[in-house]
Amino acid sequence: MSAPRLLPRILYVCHNHPDFHPGGTEIFAHDLFRTVKRKGAEAMFLACTDTVHRAEKPGTRLQGIGRTADEVVLWTGHFDRFYQSQVDLHGIVPELTELLETFQPDIVHFHHTLMIGVEALFLVKRVLPRAKIVLTLHDYFPICANDGQMVTTNGHVLCRGASADACRRCFPQRALDAFVLREQHVKTMFGLVDRFVAPSRFLRDRYVAWGLPAAKIEVVANGRPSVKPAPQRKLAKGARRDVFGYFGNLSPYKGVKVALAAAKRLAADGAAFTLRVHGGAPFQSEEFRAAIAGQADDAAGRVAMLGPYHREDVARLMRDVDWVVVPSIWWENAPLVIQEAFQHRRPVICSDIGGMAEMVRDGADGLHFRVADPASLAATMRRAADDPREWERLVAGMAPARTIEESADDHLALYRNVQRGRSGGRGESRRPAARRAAPIHGGQIAPAS
Repeated sequence: MSAPRLLPRILYVCHNHPDFHPGGTEIFAHDLFRTVKRKGAEAMFLACTDTVHRAEKPGTRLQGIGRTADEVVLWTGHFDRFYQSQVDLHGIVPELTELLETFQPDIVHFHHTLMIGVEALFLVKRVLPRAKIVLTLHDYFPICANDGQMVTTNGHVLCRGASADACRRCFPQRALDAFVLREQHVKTMFGLVDRFVAPSRFLRDRYVAWGLPAAKIEVVANGRPSVKPAPQRKLAKGARRDVFGYFGNLSPYKGVKVALAAAKRLAADGAAFTLRVHGGAPFQSEEFRAAIAGQADDAAGRVAMLGPYHREDVARLMRDVDWVVVPSIWWENAPLVIQEAFQHRRPVICSDIGGMAEMVRDGADGLHFRVADPASLAATMRRAADDPREWERLVAGMAPARTIEESADDHLALYRNVQRGRSGGRGESRRPAARRAAPIHGGQIAPAS
């Protein structure tokens, strides 16, 4: 019998590839994959995709990406978003089975079951009974049928917890028992997971409230590749730190309308400031795009809509801003943009809910404002710009940014514990993020105006 490997062989599964869709989950999962490889582990990255990014090719669902053999694309274009289920099992099962049998991973680490379907968890256990399954809960898709936003479809009200009755109010066209079946199906498949990972305590608590066993969920904070912080914006004598930056896709739930409404209020009051909006609006309606363009025009020239950017551009773009605004109106988990802001020593102004408020300590290394309240955001931006000592104090209060190497070490330790059958202990990584837990706010979210 051969000696056991010092490091496990890991198959990473994600619902897309950052080269196709540079979302926070895809970026972190791919960075983790590359980092554990550098640490000596054998690893493969399996990215699921559909016709939005890749056409189906005859003969096989598996496709290469670039010149590397350890990154593979699986075409999974028949996914049922409501049941989180892969409809085309006839097409997916043979390909995925062959991959599992060929690579023989010790750990299969799912970073989402979107696109591939929750049934893939069962397939892993059937093909490789001794392999361990780790699943990172990056958002609330398993809980919420509204694309995991935990926000109602009518009125954008924050949702405190899913139930058949509550979910049917969002989707009245669905039968009541469909929501019961959906939850049972997902939870049955999740029963095959050996360990769940939550990047924030807030998200962990939401899944415990939903019914996942607390002992199986461990908090392991994400990390980012180390970078040289962008230099501070040079100020003329007497000038203020009054340039604010928004980074990320423009979507209703990311709160860009709240930021633009706050800018309009400040401009109407004669405030001197600039809001630099970095990001595109992929997959958004023309109505939404026209609405945000109109809001930007209403801000009396104080808003610069600068369009999409690449990850490699972040350091350059950070040079021109003093503050990073994160105005999401949903329970964000661990936004990538907050980590990037802290890497570049920029204080964050964020909504006071969810993982955002957990990552940003109000008055210590950033500022909170009341979620979805343009007046509250405008007042916070004015306070930030008017007091030159505030910026310096918040920058001085920032802890060192967590690195992807630290996160990879914690994940490798978790893999070893799972292989040895050890429990997750207190549900915390050995180097948890030093952030306060956030209060949960309820109430209706008023639309930006």
